[in-house]
Amino acid sequence: MITKEYIKELKSNGSGAVAKAVAEYKDSKTILFILENLGYLPNNYDGALFIDLMRKDNPKIRFWAVKNIGKLKNPTYLPVLSAFLMKEKNTNVKREIVSSIGRMKTSNSKEILFKSLNDSDPKIVCQAIRALLHFKNEKNISNKLKELINHENEMVKAVIKKDFFANEKTEKPKLPHKETYDYLKNIVVNGEVTEILKNVENNSIHLTFTSPPYYNARDYSIYPSYKAYLKFLSKVFKETYRVTKTGRFLIVNSSPIIIPRISRSHSSKRYPIPFDIHADLVKNGWEFIDDIIWKKPEASVKNRVGGFLQHRKPLAYKPNAITEYLMVYRKETTKLLDWNMKQYDTKIINNSKVADGFETSNVWKIDPTFDKVHSAVFPVELCKRVVQYYSYENDLIFDPFAGSGTLGRTAKALKRQFFLTEQNERYFEYMKSKARIIANPIFKERKTKFLTLNEFKLTIKQ
Repeated sequence: MITKEYIKELKSNGSGAVAKAVAEYKDSKTILFILENLGYLPNNYDGALFIDLMRKDNPKIRFWAVKNIGKLKNPTYLPVLSAFLMKEKNTNVKREIVSSIGRMKTSNSKEILFKSLNDSDPKIVCQAIRALLHFKNEKNISNKLKELINHENEMVKAVIKKDFFANEKTEKPKLPHKETYDYLKNIVVNGEVTEILKNVENNSIHLTFTSPPYYNARDYSIYPSYKAYLKFLSKVFKETYRVTKTGRFLIVNSSPIIIPRISRSHSSKRYPIPFDIHADLVKNGWEFIDDIIWKKPEASVKNRVGGFLQHRKPLAYKPNAITEYLMVYRKETTKLLDWNMKQYDTKIINNSKVADGFETSNVWKIDPTFDKVHSAVFPVELCKRVVQYYSYENDLIFDPFAGSGTLGRTAKALKRQFFLTEQNERYFEYMKSKARIIANPIFKERKTKFLTLNEFKLTIKQ
């Protein structure tokens, strides 16, 4: 049986020893194991073995043969790689050929890389771009690459935007990334959210987690039409985008909603809220990251399957809706997550690390919470996971539809700051009453303030 240690020994004896082992074993599985575990190869390593293996029928062997040639970064192999690229049909192998050509960083590769920009596979185009970026200071290459900002594929456009156009619309924040304004810390404002957000500076909020009011399903969420409802949410999340810091997250909890039929001669109507708001969020700059399923016990939801249980007639099946969606978005940026993390000092990073026992899948089994005042409240466990997974200590957490204020209380308990808005005066007063009852020792120096819109405006001016 071939081991990694044996391969290491073969490699130390030169390419001839490796070639001999490949010829001896012959079967594809063993050849692949050898190729995958060769590791670092010096530039003067003889790549003849890999050239021979590139003629194999097995595309995985061809892929790893090319990958090992790429490690050599030797322009000597450019002609043979170019010839194979013209004949290769497997897209994974083609991508690796273009990548290996790019590693050579030789001017002689430009022509074949230019041809690869016209490939139908966007990943091959991106590999060619990556290789040509080595020569981006040459005007003709720079101009050629800039033209790809109009490419049909979004991946290609994103690469070009990052390398050539990212700095054109960059706004310099007024505060360091980890900081926010004092007038937003531990504040609850009673008013219409878009009117409130007009008074909030750009780049103020680290994380937004919210559950929008369900369309015409509650007494506090009546809209003239579904179109008007979606338009309102679009306005809210567009403003939220503006006030969110670079590369930070928006998480929207929603689910399809049923509007009951008005009589037995009419049908009920089901609206796919999370799917209808998604396209608008992306259009306004939010980058989709993940979908998390919040799964509830079946006994906790309204029974829709009862009628079908009796008659079992096809077409009438309606399953019990035990899930909601947490759609995770990130404010579009060319900066990687590493950049966001590096804005914090070591103490904050260590204090914010998520403890063992965190959820590893995108299905979260959490019991719902029921409240005598608010009919759709966040469970504390749901808020706790979101706050811990998507923010650091002292970050500002925002909920534009605060309801009973669970997110604010959870954020405070986890040593974060919060900013909540709520239009319904009854829920606003309910949050005030809870704040008086619940004595929370955290942030004693910054007590929660409950303000009207006008009072909020005055605090900003102070």
